[in-house]
Amino acid sequence: MKKEIQLVDGHITVQPYHPDDAERLYEAVRESITGLSPWMPWCHQGYSIEETRQWLDSCRQAWDKGSEYEFAITDSRDGVFLGGAGLNRIDIANRIANLGYWTRTSRTGNGVATIAARLLVGFAFRELKLNRLEIIVATGNEASQRVAEKLGATREGILRNRLVIHDRVHDTVMFSLVPGDLKQT
Repeated sequence: MKKEIQLVDGHITVQPYHPDDAERLYEAVRESITGLSPWMPWCHQGYSIEETRQWLDSCRQAWDKGSEYEFAITDSRDGVFLGGAGLNRIDIANRIANLGYWTRTSRTGNGVATIAARLLVGFAFRELKLNRLEIIVATGNEASQRVAEKLGATREGILRNRLVIHDRVHDTVMFSLVPGDLKQT
């Protein structure tokens, strides 16, 4: 992974995951299972450190292939792991990606996801030269919808039966950002 990439805004640092992040990522997920599991298909009551390590390894491989770019969010002052954000489902031919984000439970409500997502938007358009970012959020996930709105993303509509999370089908809200939106974010 490209550990030298470091996106910073205020007190937040966003950088590619490193294998050494396993323990603190695992700790943040375990703390946040109640809030994350309704919306994140990978998050469940039995989430293990081994799943964390496997995921970090898959992140490295995906980064090397250019198929996904996943980032750790940390507090620049004390190094506390705050959550994650990433660009995935990359369609290279059309230069489109999905933007996702989450914040550990003890640090929600402080703008962490919004700041981190804003940094990734800049990275996606300036460095990766993408044309469009999509944010697909289950209709019940109001916190993630607020982040998309704070980014200045355009709400494009409701996608029926778009996500399956833990065997439950969800309608979603489709938000998008294009390079011209950067001036607003």
